Amino acid sequence: MSGEIIRANFFQRDPVTCARELIGCELNWDRCAGIIVETEAYHSVGDEASHCFVRPSARAFVERNGPGTAYIYFNYGVHWMLNVLVKGKENGFVLIRALEPTRGIALMRKRRGVHDLHRLCSGPGKLTQALAITGHGHEMDLCSDEEHCFRRADRPVEVIADERIGIQRSAHLPWRFTLRDSAHVSRKVRM
Repeated sequence: MSGEIIRANFFQRDPVTCARELIGCELNWDRCAGIIVETEAYHSVGDEASHCFVRPSARAFVERNGPGTAYIYFNYGVHWMLNVLVKGKENGFVLIRALEPTRGIALMRKRRGVHDLHRLCSGPGKLTQALAITGHGHEMDLCSDEEHCFRRADRPVEVIADERIGIQRSAHLPWRFTLRDSAHVSRKVRM
């Protein structure tokens, strides 16, 4: 298991810093867990790729919730996406894009119908399916519950910044972060 639970003050900064520093941390969700190997940052103001740019409901979510709250939505009617709210110097979200599975692997394999460890959580929709994350977790505080939380990295990591993927607008921003040389990321880093 990784270190201590990451508390709300971690998320009282800006989304880019939080997205970078979540790499190497562990996401715990019920009986499953994994090391975060890929994230993306989204600002709530001025970022055309952010839900806040076009969705009044996302702006209302930011207003009524505190830092470290789960923002979970159904993407294109296919996959749930797990984000965490950042409220500080700049408000926004961090999308959890990929994990290296560490606990509950047999359960993840059953849920995904996939045996290959590298493909279990190598994308935001894959990891939510593997961990059984659904809209029921929306607005959950991820900073106080041992069952649903982030834990600090227990070792130093090397983080690579790259352009965000899977979006059309503001895709050029280098706000996608990955763990160097991880075989569990959704897409290799462009060099």
